[in-house]
Amino acid sequence: MQEQNENITNSDQQTQNKMLQGSAWMTAGSILSRILGAIYIIPWSIWFGAFYLQANALYVQGYNIYSMFLIISIAGIPSAIAKEVAHYNALNEYGISLRLYKRGLVLSFTTGIICALALYFGAPLLDNGNPNVIPVIRSLSWAVLIIPTMSLTRGYFQGFQDMAPSAISQFAEQLFRVIYMLVTAFFIMRVIHGNWTTAVTQSTFAAFIGSLAGLIILGIYYLKRRKYYSHLIENSNNKIHVNANHLYKEIISQAIPFIILGAGITIFQLIDQYTFFDVMRISTNYPMNVLNKLYAIFAGNANKLIMITISLASAMAITVVPLLSEAFTKNDKKGISHQLSNGFILFSFVMIPAALGMTAVSGPLNRVFYGTGYNHLSANVLAFSSIVSILFGLFTVIAAMMQGISQNKLAVKYFIYGTIAKILAQVPMILIFGTFGPLIASAIGFLVVNGLIIKSLDNQFGFRSYQMLERLNFILIFSLVTYLVALATVYLGNTVVDIFTNSYSRVGSFIVVALAVIVGGFIYSYLSLKSRVADYVIGHQSDKLRKILHIK
Repeated sequence: MQEQNENITNSDQQTQNKMLQGSAWMTAGSILSRILGAIYIIPWSIWFGAFYLQANALYVQGYNIYSMFLIISIAGIPSAIAKEVAHYNALNEYGISLRLYKRGLVLSFTTGIICALALYFGAPLLDNGNPNVIPVIRSLSWAVLIIPTMSLTRGYFQGFQDMAPSAISQFAEQLFRVIYMLVTAFFIMRVIHGNWTTAVTQSTFAAFIGSLAGLIILGIYYLKRRKYYSHLIENSNNKIHVNANHLYKEIISQAIPFIILGAGITIFQLIDQYTFFDVMRISTNYPMNVLNKLYAIFAGNANKLIMITISLASAMAITVVPLLSEAFTKNDKKGISHQLSNGFILFSFVMIPAALGMTAVSGPLNRVFYGTGYNHLSANVLAFSSIVSILFGLFTVIAAMMQGISQNKLAVKYFIYGTIAKILAQVPMILIFGTFGPLIASAIGFLVVNGLIIKSLDNQFGFRSYQMLERLNFILIFSLVTYLVALATVYLGNTVVDIFTNSYSRVGSFIVVALAVIVGGFIYSYLSLKSRVADYVIGHQSDKLRKILHIK
């Protein structure tokens, strides 16, 4: 009996280690990519000068439409493949996993071509009355050709809980995209003094350059691992036979809900894009260039920064899917409950302090990236967006959880309810709160979705336990303490930095942000390690950190 209990404990520990390793790789790749995707804004905005907010509004409008088409072209196939590969790998049927990947390649290549053509030739129908959007959309259609295949290959690796190729290719994709963006923006705006819309078009075409680099990285990794995969296939059970038509049916049935749920945040952003301008024209007398600037502030500026924290949740969500699928395949209800608890705690441990921390430093952080234009409004929008980002990130995680236990249809149903709530709230919220209106409506929509999904998961698997709630309470308290400390540091930092330099300059603001991050990060780490809450999240690594920091 004791030996059996030890085996169960070891199995749980191995599963948790898999989750932590996967989360570490995906989080690192995602965070580095997001940080790189935010830092480029500083030189990009400087080179565009007075045209920056107009350029950013155009960039965001094109990218939102592109994101929707990209999700459709990917068709949820990578996540579906990751889930199904994990399922068959758990049954020691690695041959079927490879066949799934090959069949998926045919599907992804086909959907990529169809969606790229639709995006290119359908651009005039999607411009929302702004002809400048048309060349931007067309420049993005080229990336749609490549990204589905690249994403599918990432999904295949993730099905083996092999997250390193995905993380490294993701970083390479972002690196080459940013390099191309900055080089072309500098050349067009500063060297030849060209048109700002042309510079934006080249900045969006950079998505194709980045995706090509990411695909090459994945190809190199696949060649390196080919012998290992061949060995697994040779030693498979080979007891299950699945015909080609069934494989296609299986992929598509899994993929359709992934499209809707994967596009969740993008769908909300498109609702904003196609309603904000019309409602604001009715309720205000602002000219179009001012509306573009206001739209850029909440849909572009704030969104780019909060996506850094949301990417933490996205990275964890991708990790949860194959692990939950494995427990679901084995009909291990206790294992599912345990993984759900793990996912919620890991999400909360990172996301809540990160979001509250960004709220605390919203003023100087906004100045670092975007300068002093519309500073007061931009900082307030960023602060509010940071709080709302917790709901965005939570949706990403729990939607992935529902997919991992094959409850896609139910998750889609709940998302539709949330979307209806968003649509109903959208117009009155914009009329009452202006620029904050779309964010408030999105918060209402995601509160509905998240509440329904969490209630459903708890009813089925009873994942909420005293231990879990206790840890969540500690995390919330520590996050609030960190927020207050970071906020106090910002006020003190502004005073001290202002003595030696202008605290409202980019350099002065950066120093204040750095101080707040260091102090706040240390306080949160100390409290988490001292209370042993960190042990549950990072395991034995917490002992090493306690020794380094001399915490008993």
